[in-house]
Amino acid sequence: MLTLHIMEKRILGKTDLNIAPIVFGGNVFGWTIDEQKSLQILDNFVDSGFNFIDTADVYSRWKSGNKGGESETIIGNWLKKHGKRHDVIISTKVGADMGQGKSLKKDYIINQVEHSLSRLQTDYIDLYFSHFDDVTTTVEETLSAYETLIRAGKIRWIGASNFSADRLKQSLLASATNDLPKYQVYQPGYNLFDRAEFERDHEKICLEQDLGVITYYSLASGFLTGKYRSEDDLKKSQRGGGVKKFLNDRGYQILDALDKVADKHHVEPASVALAWLIYHPSITAPIASVTDLNQLKSFTEAADLKLMPEDISILDKASIY
Repeated sequence: MLTLHIMEKRILGKTDLNIAPIVFGGNVFGWTIDEQKSLQILDNFVDSGFNFIDTADVYSRWKSGNKGGESETIIGNWLKKHGKRHDVIISTKVGADMGQGKSLKKDYIINQVEHSLSRLQTDYIDLYFSHFDDVTTTVEETLSAYETLIRAGKIRWIGASNFSADRLKQSLLASATNDLPKYQVYQPGYNLFDRAEFERDHEKICLEQDLGVITYYSLASGFLTGKYRSEDDLKKSQRGGGVKKFLNDRGYQILDALDKVADKHHVEPASVALAWLIYHPSITAPIASVTDLNQLKSFTEAADLKLMPEDISILDKASIY
C-alpha cells in the first residue's frame, strides 16, 4: 500500500499557488524520455506528494524530428489520464523561438497560449512565463497581452525568466504605474556552481518585490548529482557535454562539500544540492527533472532533509565565487 508523503508546502510569492518544495522540470519529456516513461514518472512524482510541473511551448524543439510542444502534449495526455487537474499546478512559457524567432508581442502571445492550452488539454494555465525577453517589444504591450488572458480566465498568474535586471525592474514598474498584471514569479538559472548572476543582479529585486523564485539548472545539468567527476564520465548521458565546464578546481571543491554533507545525512549529493536551494532565503523551490524512477528518491530526500547552519556554511564556502 502506498503511504502518502505529507509534504510541507510553500506559497509562491504573492500568488495563491501552494507548492511542494521541488518543481518537476518538463524539458526531458519527449527529449530524453519517451511518453510512456514520462507518464510513469509523473504518476510517481505526484504520488510522492509533489504538485508542480513546469514546462514550455518550445520543449523539446531542439531534438531532431521534433517541432516543439512535445512536452506540453505529454503532460496534457497525463492530465487527461490522471483526471485531477485541480490537484496539480502547471506552468508553461511563451516567447522562445518556435520557428519565427523570439517574440513577446501581444498578438503572438494571445495566439500561442491557445496552442499551449490545447496541447495541455486544459482550459487554464496556473502560471504563464515570459520565457525570454523580447527587447523589440515594450513591457507594457507584453503585460497587456497577459491582462487580456487573465480576464479571459486562460491564465491565472504570470512570471518572467531570463530577463536582465533592468527589464525586470521596468516590467514591475509598468505594472504598478499602469495597473497591469505583475510578474509574481522569477525563474533564473541558479545552483551551487552558478551563483553569481542571480545573486548580483536579480536576488535583491526578487526579495524587495516579494517575487516567488523557482530555479532552473538546479543541479547544473547533472553535475551536482556527483555522477560526473572526470572527462570520462561525460559519456554517461546525452547531457554530458554540457557538464565539461564544471570540471575545474571550484567544481571539485563543491563536489567535495556535497559529499561531506551527504555522507553526514546519509543521502545523495543531488539531495543536498536541492536542499541548499530549498533553504536559500530568496528561493521558493528548485526545478529539477529525472529520467528514471529511482532518481525521484533524491527529491523526497531533499524535501525531508534538515540542513544545519554548519552544513549550509560548508556549501556556501565551497561555492564562493
